[in-house]
Amino acid sequence: MSAWLPSAPCTPRHCARTTRKATGVRAVGRLTAGVLAVLAGVLLAPLTAPLGRAARERATRLWCRTVIRAFGVRVRVTGGVPGKEPQLVVANHVSWLDIPLVAAVLPGRMLAKSEVRHWPLLGPLAARGGTLFLERDRLRSLPGTVRDIAEALRGGSRVVVFPEGSTWCGRAGGRFRPAAFQAAMDAGAAVRPVRITYRPTGSAAFVGDDPLTASLWRVATARGLTAEIRILPPIPAGRHTDRRALARAAQTAVASDSANRPSSSVHQCASSIPAPASSPRTPS
Repeated sequence: MSAWLPSAPCTPRHCARTTRKATGVRAVGRLTAGVLAVLAGVLLAPLTAPLGRAARERATRLWCRTVIRAFGVRVRVTGGVPGKEPQLVVANHVSWLDIPLVAAVLPGRMLAKSEVRHWPLLGPLAARGGTLFLERDRLRSLPGTVRDIAEALRGGSRVVVFPEGSTWCGRAGGRFRPAAFQAAMDAGAAVRPVRITYRPTGSAAFVGDDPLTASLWRVATARGLTAEIRILPPIPAGRHTDRRALARAAQTAVASDSANRPSSSVHQCASSIPAPASSPRTPS
């Protein structure tokens, strides 16, 4: 793995735990329903190709909400839902659940690592849905990705990025990497910070070398798992003339909102883990 890639100190052993478990029968039912919901979306996606953007977005929201509910996750949306104007949506990154959660509320073109393109079933679906792909192991490809994001914004699309570049367990977050914010500046688009929170915290965490199958089962077995997506005020285009300052402003908005929430913002895992582990499987 390239040394420049972001990493987090989170590991499944210390950070990803289910404290309140559902019955085995209910968990199996949720897992089955969730997988079937994903497969239904894959099979039906070609039928949305002739539809306009608005209709495709409605279909995407419906599918993502169905997947989340099938896994037994309750969703709470707070803050004002923005209009149709192009924006760079930036969110903290906790889990694979973040992707359908954001898409259910703020559908747009996602930025994902290039490996996602080759995933069975989901790879072709992501490409068909307009996902922008980033080759994380090739730093030289980054300017081209920034240009692609800027072009998508200029074309009227909403673009969703997880600028931490790696998943954290949710007790704290990483630094927002500034590259994608350059695209917002180049396109003259506002930045929309979004805060994602899960209760209980450890059940949804997808960190380190955690296998996807283990994370799916942990979500299915969690009792009372709730996802909150809080849409924060936008940062207008032109307020900051430097991408690093813009990234810090968005990170501060998300972190400040977290500090004002009832849960602790202290990352309790960091002090007990001797070496950082990254999340190479997760988008961006």
